[in-house]
Amino acid sequence: MIHQITLRTGSQTTLDSITAEVQRVIRESGVQNGVCHIFVPHTTAGVTINEDADPTVKRDMLHELNKVIPFQDGYHHAEGNAAAHIKSTLVGPSLTVLVENGRLVLGTWQGIFFCEFDGPRQRRVLVKVVPDPA
Repeated sequence: MIHQITLRTGSQTTLDSITAEVQRVIRESGVQNGVCHIFVPHTTAGVTINEDADPTVKRDMLHELNKVIPFQDGYHHAEGNAAAHIKSTLVGPSLTVLVENGRLVLGTWQGIFFCEFDGPRQRRVLVKVVPDPA
């Protein structure tokens, strides 16, 4: 079964922690051991894992992405959001995270982030939890 997380992003670019929401999906699935697939069905957004303890990490990541891929840079894409498409491709639309004892297997400081590159918008994250074979 595919579960959906819906979120509303608040700015043009942002990294929003969705770790708790993904963990809730795992808890509700009842899966104790397996994998959790996380997929963002948008061409101007992505998903990543990084430090979720210090908020300046998110700020630094966005600062560098925006510096390397500026919003305006002579792009040909008519909608004006070419930079968002490029960032989405670099970050990627999906993750697979291990599940053990009903919990995400993440490092001490790690969290899962929805990456908005063309907001603010209403967005979806799809989550599928797959148990280990019996």
